[in-house]
Amino acid sequence: MEKKKQVTEILKRLKKEYAGTPQTALHYSAPFELLVATILSAQTTDVQVNKVTEKLFRKYRTMEDFANSSPEKLEQDVASVNFYRNKARNISNTAKMLLSQYSGNVPKTMEELITLPGVARKTANIVLSSAYGINEGIAVDTHVKRLANRLGLTKYEDPVKIESDLVKITPRKEWGNLSHLLIFHGRKVCTARNPDHGSCTLFNICPSNHI
Repeated sequence: MEKKKQVTEILKRLKKEYAGTPQTALHYSAPFELLVATILSAQTTDVQVNKVTEKLFRKYRTMEDFANSSPEKLEQDVASVNFYRNKARNISNTAKMLLSQYSGNVPKTMEELITLPGVARKTANIVLSSAYGINEGIAVDTHVKRLANRLGLTKYEDPVKIESDLVKITPRKEWGNLSHLLIFHGRKVCTARNPDHGSCTLFNICPSNHI
């Protein structure tokens, strides 16, 4: 099957499987909260991040609260996520940078977002898509990376190259949806070990249905 047609079919089936408009599983009430949660989510499950941010966003109500807190104090509040020291420092510095350079607003462009500490294309894509409805690219996390390879949509391991392959074959309006749907499917069915072929709606169009 030609890759553009395959992606169209993948989107159709996964939208039916996971009814409703795909959304990030991270809990947030403002763009900055989503940015913080996404920074924390690297190498950490969304479930764990949501547990941390539930308390974090009650304690730190504003961007100024994050900027005024020392990284050491912030570390204590996010200590249950992986790489918490680096993440705490990045969040603190990001809050300071947003206040000093962006008038306290989370930017709406990829170019500006990736200048923030701890923010690469994946984080920026999630913020743009989920907070602002802007499809600038496709967020490639560990699930998207695994499924894109298993489905034969890319042959690369590098997230930037995978994103480049996916945007070429996916309608722009579906970029955010594709990422969310592949993440849902990767968590529930197409797991890293022992994928559940019997429950997979993509089984007959997947070149890896024998693994």
